[in-house]
This record gives sequence, C-alpha cells and structure tokens, in this order.
Amino acid sequence: QVQLVESGGGLVQPGGSLRLSCAASGRSILNINTVGWYRQSPGKQRELVADITRGASANYADSVKGRFTISRDNAKNTVYLRMNSLKPEDTAVYYCRALEDWGGVYWGQGTHVTVSS
Repeated sequence: QVQLVESGGGLVQPGGSLRLSCAASGRSILNINTVGWYRQSPGKQRELVADITRGASANYADSVKGRFTISRDNAKNTVYLRMNSLKPEDTAVYYCRALEDWGGVYWGQGTHVTVSS
C-alpha cells in the first residue's frame, strides 16, 4: 500500500509561486506507474493538473502548461509541483494521486492553495 502526504499549500498573491510536495511511503515511486497532482474547486469536479510516469514522462493540463512543473526526487520518494504565475482560478484543494500498474489508486489528504490579493 502507498501513503501520500501533501504539503506546501497556502495563501499567495496573483503572480506568485508555490511548491507543493507529495511525500510517498510504503513503496518507492520508481515502482509506481504514475504519480499525479489533481485539484478540486468548490462546485467543480476534480481535475488533472499534471502527472509524471515511472519513466519520467510528464503530462500537463492545458490551463497550467508553461506555468507549472512536475518533478520528482527519487531519493526522497517525493513528487513536487512547482507553480508559477499563479492566478485566482488556480485556487483549489490540490491532491496527490498514485496509480499502480494493476490499476490501484491512492490519494493523499489534499493541501489548500488560495490565490488572492
């Protein structure tokens, strides 16, 4: 089983930056098919923000391309989401998700990001 703990959320002004962390335990992220960041705003469905495969292939939602970067530190078993040029519409709860080769899915508890002046 995989446990995921997110951190790094907070309040930031428009145009600012944050780095979210997703610390995994229970398995090496190198043995996990894909680790991704999702977000959910009030009244909206949870949506993919970015994910990264075991082979380090990254995928981004169109709304964050060029502003967000997903990366990982294998030694720390952690996946990061660097968010630059933040906009009020980026306000959401951000969740980390791990997808196993066999289809199993694990979620973290989420971290709040608020972009406001």
